[in-house]
Amino acid sequence: MSNTSSVNSDKREALDSETQAKYVHLQTILSEMESVLVAYSGGVDSALLLKVAHDVLGERAMGAIASSAAYAPEETAEAIAVAQQMGISVLTLETHELEDERYVANNFNRCYFCKNELFTQLEPLAKKHNLRYIAYGINKDDEGDFRPGQRAAREFEVRGPLQEAGLGKQEIRALARFLGVPVWNKPSMACFSSRIAYGTKVDVAALQMVYKAEKLLHELGFSQLRVRHHDKIARIEVERAEMPRLIEEEMSRKVTDGLRKIGYTYVTLDILGYRSGSMNEGFFKKKKA
Repeated sequence: MSNTSSVNSDKREALDSETQAKYVHLQTILSEMESVLVAYSGGVDSALLLKVAHDVLGERAMGAIASSAAYAPEETAEAIAVAQQMGISVLTLETHELEDERYVANNFNRCYFCKNELFTQLEPLAKKHNLRYIAYGINKDDEGDFRPGQRAAREFEVRGPLQEAGLGKQEIRALARFLGVPVWNKPSMACFSSRIAYGTKVDVAALQMVYKAEKLLHELGFSQLRVRHHDKIARIEVERAEMPRLIEEEMSRKVTDGLRKIGYTYVTLDILGYRSGSMNEGFFKKKKA
């Protein structure tokens, strides 16, 4: 294990003892892996994983970022810039999930086909660079959520070191801040396909509507948000603390006018506020019934 993985006692006081222990465990896991290709997206989970892997393994740890119509191009560019800021170069590749009719059909297992495409692309890349494992940023908090992509990870024997070390999202953010990862407080992101209601086909036109809608809201100063796509209806999720500003007359008019220009007929606010995976709620309740 390289010297960069150790932290002096003064700095360790910035982390609680449990997070410190999990950090050491994460370092041990990565050291025992010997070499790894990290599926990097630019979010805090994969950024932290890439940072620690590089600290521990040096050039035997590499990152790879995929681009497709399901992600904002500026997010990809920002992710590459963040890796460069940390002194880590990343490989880039394109994924073609939109060419898979099973993905486009947008059934409840859509994420399986997305991750299957990603890992299919990463596997030969890892072999080319003689890297023993592929790893991704799943964490302990993901265990209770519905994530079909985990099945693809198991099939490709992709590792989840953050999860293996028992690190949850709050601990990951604290550790990322402690280690100087620039995106430690970045709002959670996911591909735009996750905004489209199950059963509605995923196509470039719908993805572009979501992209433009969320970009508009970000430009208006909203941070953690989702625009859920229900054909001509946009269902906006923001943090509950930001709801009063969203429904102010002038702001609500700006948002409504902007989203109508994008192609939505009706613009609604989800009064439960932002939450990860809200598309799963209605789908599984309906399926159960």
